[in-house]
Amino acid sequence: MTFEICVVLIALIGMISALIMDKMRPGMILFSVIVVFLCTGILSPKEMLEGFSNKGMITVAMLFLVSEGIRQSGALTQLIKRLLPQSKTTVFKAQLHMLPSIAFISAFLNNTPVVVIFAPIIKRWANYVKLPATYFLIPLSYVTILGGICTLIGTSTNLVVHSMMQEAGMKGFSMFELGKVGIFIALAGIIYLFIFSKQLLPSDRPDLSPDDEDDKNSSLHLVEAVIGARFPGINRKVSDFDFRRHYGAEVKELRRNGYTYTNLSNLRFRENDTLVLHADDSFIQTWGDSSVFIMLANGKDYEPAGKKKRWLALVLLLIMIIGATVGELPAVQDKLPEGMKLDMFFFVSIITVIMAWTKIFPPRKYTKYISWDVLITIACAFGISKAMDNSGVADLLASYIIGLSHSYGPYVLLAVMFIITNIFTELITNNAAAALSFPLALSISDQLGVNPMPFFVVICMAASASFCTPIGFQTNLIVQGIGNYKFTDFVRIGLPLNIMAFLISVFVIPQIWPF
Repeated sequence: MTFEICVVLIALIGMISALIMDKMRPGMILFSVIVVFLCTGILSPKEMLEGFSNKGMITVAMLFLVSEGIRQSGALTQLIKRLLPQSKTTVFKAQLHMLPSIAFISAFLNNTPVVVIFAPIIKRWANYVKLPATYFLIPLSYVTILGGICTLIGTSTNLVVHSMMQEAGMKGFSMFELGKVGIFIALAGIIYLFIFSKQLLPSDRPDLSPDDEDDKNSSLHLVEAVIGARFPGINRKVSDFDFRRHYGAEVKELRRNGYTYTNLSNLRFRENDTLVLHADDSFIQTWGDSSVFIMLANGKDYEPAGKKKRWLALVLLLIMIIGATVGELPAVQDKLPEGMKLDMFFFVSIITVIMAWTKIFPPRKYTKYISWDVLITIACAFGISKAMDNSGVADLLASYIIGLSHSYGPYVLLAVMFIITNIFTELITNNAAAALSFPLALSISDQLGVNPMPFFVVICMAASASFCTPIGFQTNLIVQGIGNYKFTDFVRIGLPLNIMAFLISVFVIPQIWPF
């Protein structure tokens, strides 16, 4: 075993351990790892920085702004109001109205703003029609994940794998190519939620709703706030952080992992904690656009834009999707000047600029709407993948995996790649999981002499199939707090969904992309 292989293996083990223990933000952990590779000569400065100029990473950055424009236009708020039955209904009928439509929306928008907008509205609606909100919030998160696996832009992981394929000299995915298998998983998942969510989800989570006033002063309301990455009190004791001085509000409760804490003095703030605050009407107006809090809800509607901007935002989104899809057609590509590509990067760049100049999102605040940690994680993922390739770690691990299942053929190896990627996703992050799995998949296919496409597609499916823990996807963490779910609630309903995604992927993918 060479020095380079030892360094990469030790660094990867340390990276996975640090991510699991949540020592710092994922982006900084991955950046630390590629700096180690730079210092040991495994990566050149050019290789280390290639991910930061990668077209896929920049596409993800602009998709954050497009999603923010749709969110601020109020289009999604109006849509969910039309989807939710306003009279007495059943859980099944309500889910039938909302889940397929939400899955479709999340195929084209970042799932975090979809959940941030829909979760408080659905919770308030559930209280109005006298149904447990717990029957709808986990399904909300799950269908945004299921919708995201059906298109190239549905989740950042798909764009990461797509860009890694292009870096390796391959064509990459078309807009709807992943939908050939993703639609089967999405349909099966939605049907599963229709049938089993009422049986597997709790109906008795005690909750202090923002609609319940417990103060005689009518100017104060209860507000739910989910802590974001830029909250300055993270890892500090609640008693040591003067929340009222910083934000003009008082913390009444803190929710974490399905538990509600009212004795807060010895607790420390953590990212994605849900706080129940006493605040006045100015709180959401002041902090609504800040990345200090991922989500704010006070039981009231907030629509910052008018009807014209809503329609303009939707038309621009439609132009982006249709343009990128048509631009991939061979007949269109043949007529373009050399070097010009009408791909997703081309159209999302145009739409982002139009949204900025028409002020669909505030252009002076555009940096607030980009999740920089996700972008740094993606950029560093390319460097980690390259280091695994340069050092020989990818070939070594691929040989070991092939040796374990040498007599079973590529179908078993496809299943192994799904399991490995899915475990990484549940324990760390989906983009880091893709970074670790991609070079393994490429090396396995090279050593077997088979088509690598089935392995790349299975990485996309497995990296998104994060259902049995709340930590794999940020949307799961958001609904965990607002729905007051426990960790075991996700395991109970999510594990069968993981197994379904596994079985469909392993059986369907080779039929569409033969080895």
